[in-house]
Amino acid sequence: MRFELFTDSSANIPEALLRERGIGVISYRLLVDGEEKDCYTGADFSDTAKEHYARMRAGKEMRTSLISKDRIAEFLTPALEEGKDVFFVTIASGISGTYAQAVLAAKELAERFPERKIVVADSSNASMGEGLLVLRVADLRDMGESIDACAEWFENNRYKMNSYVTVGDLKYLRKGGRISAAVALAGTLLNIKPILRADGEKNAKLIVCGKERGRRKAISALLAAFDANCLSPKGQTVAITHADCEEDALTLAEALKERGVGEVIVEYYDLCTGTHVGPETLALFFLGKDRRGGEASEKAPSARKAPAHSRI
Repeated sequence: MRFELFTDSSANIPEALLRERGIGVISYRLLVDGEEKDCYTGADFSDTAKEHYARMRAGKEMRTSLISKDRIAEFLTPALEEGKDVFFVTIASGISGTYAQAVLAAKELAERFPERKIVVADSSNASMGEGLLVLRVADLRDMGESIDACAEWFENNRYKMNSYVTVGDLKYLRKGGRISAAVALAGTLLNIKPILRADGEKNAKLIVCGKERGRRKAISALLAAFDANCLSPKGQTVAITHADCEEDALTLAEALKERGVGEVIVEYYDLCTGTHVGPETLALFFLGKDRRGGEASEKAPSARKAPAHSRI
């Protein structure tokens, strides 16, 4: 029996792939000048994304919130009622409390459906860093791997998903508390572009790992990070997301293809996470070196059961 695979809208997977791979998405919600909207609507969202980032440039007030326990439980219930196991992947627990809410929801659902397996997985990533992991699980599922084997693969490889980001305007990092007001002001005056990456901590989050003078050098820094940390560019799918800076994204994609990358997914940045980094943000995601250090190669699933903390 195939299990059902779900994620949150932060995973940023293009709609065509979601439908093709049978992946369910629960949407984050966004408050724009007090009006609530879903970040994911089940349709191609390029026009919506362009409008969203235009509104941000115009100074519209944006707020996001985590996905509640009750919404997650309601979202997963139909599959469980159909007698199916479920695998739910969330944004990094260090970025949002959604993972904690999902764990609470899973405990409640386990009492209602004791015969079913419910896996809640912290991706330790966001945007397509999360999304590429979800797609890998879909690959394993469709190859016939069990939910336990997929959970084991996920646990072994989530920190091997590398995420590197540069932003267009430092004020959004200042609002989120990632940099101080003084650093944001100095950086803006000097045209400093920070480079951020997903770290290797238990509750993974984005941290500043470098800085460059100007946009061109920042994009070159993303490529340098890829060169230093991607061990097998050929044959893997790499992803780029952008907050309405498509030309830069396509330039980066072309440089990756010159390095032998087989497939590059280019997509607009998810509205929820994109709200916290702002217009002109450019992000690169790929499997490579373990962010915690240690093993570098991708580990395949074995016959052992998944770690207890990831399975209910």
